[in-house]
Amino acid sequence: MVKIIICVIAYLILAPVIGGLLAGIDRVISARMQGRHGPSVFQPFYDFFKLLEKEPITVNNVQDFYIACFLLFIVVTGFFFFAGMDLLLVIFTLSLASTFLIIAAFSSNSAYPQMGAERELLQMMAYEPMVLITAIGFYLYSGSFNVADIIHNSKMSFPYMIGIFAGFLFILTIKMRKSPFDLSMSHHAHQELVAGLKTEFSGKTLAMVEIAHWYENIFLLGFVFLFFANGTIAGTVIGIVVCLVTYFFETFIDNNFARMKWNVALNSSWLVAITLGMINIVVLYFM
Repeated sequence: MVKIIICVIAYLILAPVIGGLLAGIDRVISARMQGRHGPSVFQPFYDFFKLLEKEPITVNNVQDFYIACFLLFIVVTGFFFFAGMDLLLVIFTLSLASTFLIIAAFSSNSAYPQMGAERELLQMMAYEPMVLITAIGFYLYSGSFNVADIIHNSKMSFPYMIGIFAGFLFILTIKMRKSPFDLSMSHHAHQELVAGLKTEFSGKTLAMVEIAHWYENIFLLGFVFLFFANGTIAGTVIGIVVCLVTYFFETFIDNNFARMKWNVALNSSWLVAITLGMINIVVLYFM
């Protein structure tokens, strides 16, 4: 119980700090890849506090409520995950958080956010099957959906779930909103939807969206960590290293691939889920 409390408190306090630093490192690496010096690694924090100081301008009052719910349920998702609770509950809570973000964009009655919201729905259709397959894979391997049971399994699950791990990395590009699947919103200037579903967000509202993404990225990397956790120090170190390499890999992809159309994202994600994911599920079932 003490370990669970420590993990949860550490997540609530450290996740936005680490998430912001990762976002800053992402910017620095992206700048180097493009032959630029780039901003400070602390620039995301400067931007965040600057947003808090701006005058709030919202299209309607419910928009802020929906974004607050989005942030709340993202934090609750990580809370459930790092408390070692049921993996299915974690996934459903994450989906609920995304739903509030989509509703907030639709509530603006503006063309760009609504188009971004529609694409966000398509992205959810693309990545959800693989996320559920990942949870099923952990259950077949460990015999439990509880994150705590999976982490303290004596054997590392990665060698038995390589196909599922590869499939999860594929949809992670969508979930982290990286090219070639940054369809609904983008931090790059090439987005034809301006800022997509967050076009009408500003000030504190946009700051809540940013910090929610920092929380979410740490949670998603925690998912990657599960593949290598086995209750030992070695497994923990390997898991953390793989998480860092994964984030660098996503940044590399983001800077080297052009954005694809929504139907490519949907078709390719389902193809990966059906092939890599389902084949791995069958192998685990008969092990």
